Amino acid sequence: MLRRRYPIGAEPTENGTSFRVWAPSRDTVAVVLEDGTEHPLDREPTGHFSGVVPNARTGTPYRFRLDTDETLYPDPASRFQPDGPHGPSQVLDSTRYAWRDGNWRGAKLQGQVIYEMHVGTFTPEGTWTAAIDKLPNLKGIGITLIEMMPVNDFPGRFGWGYDGVDLFAPTGRYGSPDDLRAFVDAAHQFGIGVILDVVYNHFGPDGNYLAQFTPDYFTDRYENEWGAAINFDGPNAEGVREFFISNARYWIDEFHFDGLRLDATQSIHDSSQKHIITELTRAAREAASGREIIVIGENEPQLTDLVRPSEKGGYGLDALWNDDFHHSAMVALTGRRQAYYTDHAGAPQEFISSAKYGYLFQGQIYSWQGKRRGTPGLDIPPAHFVNFVQNHDQIANSGRGRRFHQRTSPGRARAMTALMLLLPGTPMLFQGQEFWASTPFLYFADHKPELGRLVRKGREEFLSQFPNIASEEMSEHLADPRSPETFESCRLDWAEFDRNVEAVALHRDLLKLRRDHSAFARQRPGALDGAVLGSEAFVLRFFGDAGDDRLLLVNLGLDLDLRSIPDPLVAPPEDRLWYVLWSSEHPSYGGSGTPPIETESGWHLPGHAAVVMAAQRFEKGDDAGT
Repeated sequence: MLRRRYPIGAEPTENGTSFRVWAPSRDTVAVVLEDGTEHPLDREPTGHFSGVVPNARTGTPYRFRLDTDETLYPDPASRFQPDGPHGPSQVLDSTRYAWRDGNWRGAKLQGQVIYEMHVGTFTPEGTWTAAIDKLPNLKGIGITLIEMMPVNDFPGRFGWGYDGVDLFAPTGRYGSPDDLRAFVDAAHQFGIGVILDVVYNHFGPDGNYLAQFTPDYFTDRYENEWGAAINFDGPNAEGVREFFISNARYWIDEFHFDGLRLDATQSIHDSSQKHIITELTRAAREAASGREIIVIGENEPQLTDLVRPSEKGGYGLDALWNDDFHHSAMVALTGRRQAYYTDHAGAPQEFISSAKYGYLFQGQIYSWQGKRRGTPGLDIPPAHFVNFVQNHDQIANSGRGRRFHQRTSPGRARAMTALMLLLPGTPMLFQGQEFWASTPFLYFADHKPELGRLVRKGREEFLSQFPNIASEEMSEHLADPRSPETFESCRLDWAEFDRNVEAVALHRDLLKLRRDHSAFARQRPGALDGAVLGSEAFVLRFFGDAGDDRLLLVNLGLDLDLRSIPDPLVAPPEDRLWYVLWSSEHPSYGGSGTPPIETESGWHLPGHAAVVMAAQRFEKGDDAGT
């Protein structure tokens, strides 16, 4: 076989284009070019078909004829679908792009600040080229890592990307594949890494032609809430595993992504000795050729072995999304405890425990599901947990797509932002959060009429777990996922970045605190402790070097006056006194000013506020009573 970069797909060579496709259930496969000429491929013992077509060059459209089928099919490993998933594939030469990031060494987890982005709504234009212009804004805030929602091709004019069907083909809705490369390249020039959200647990219901090549891509041995489960461990699974492992390598190698975010890993079923998650993660790291990459998982059951090293029986991921922190935060901010928020009270101890241990549920009973949730993870370093108060799912699940700052008081929103951005976990913002975007983020998907009706019905059934959303009065206000107006309403208005200077300053200053103060910057186990001060108030003590500690006082309730606090965590280091270093109530953030916190008469914690206190030295003999 001709030496190739990847085992599947079309790759230009000096003698034409090398084609290779896995179709073990077929007897013959031929490449059909735009001029109608057919070029039979040679069958290999593995079920692959391969060959070089001399007159196929970069830019040539092509499809496959399978046996004598009249219907022609796009390449399962197509690098570009200019007319969408139902159209012909196109030969591309990935080596033509001139990269400028030769000195970029990649990204490692420690110290990252993540920014989740949906390219289609990130700018009014909805393109990678337009997104480049906003990179200085993200750099100025303190963003270090962009998490890009899926970009593989999907049917229709708009969508989230999780119903993708061509996993190797960046969607043409956002630009060309080289436009995507240019975005990643430009981000690296600003010192910002980019990881890609990939969906390896299912394929979308429209435009998925894999079963035409072989039904072995799928299995009925496992349940999957989004369609047929992927066959990673059954008969003839070798070609399936090759497909996904190649895809993980491809994004890292050919687009210089700095890692992957694996969607819904609980639905990636594999009983093999070497789990597919472990194998594709290892392959992605090898494809980075010495660059550091980050692999993050979403895992609803909260299985902590995902972030343990493979040599210790884990899967080798770097981090996991922390839904527990989000749920506690939203209950505290909104007072709502419906559906999957049922087991969270938004109480101070939840935030203290989350700060110290990440997941709150690590194997105990979870009443909403009527079973135990999570596995032990007390030993896992804080950075391995990605904390957020917004992401694409959770904003959309509010029914009307409203941002969290629109669902609570301004003071609480500022205080929770301070908590999330200063905790030792890895913080993540959702696009527009840094300037209190007023635009919603709703579920949108442009499917064919009948499929669209089914998708809308399924969406309404999912949201019905929330009694308020299921109410008759609310049903008429739910946006239609198929409507272009729904999609358009979600595009960010970047004029708000310039108008909402208080919100921008809040996020910028907090991330500067996080970077510049060692007590906040360190993300090691045991770097903090906490104490409950009231029904909605608590203190976290961040331990710094040589007594350079920081206190974070958070009060999400009414003003709290305490004559004393009988807890050593609030005692200042020797020969030092506490003073206010930062406050969410500063007028520059929209606050009303910060009263004295510690006085001769005790402690005063302003309501709906967060205050950072540092310790300064005093000379012996000075009044150390206040």
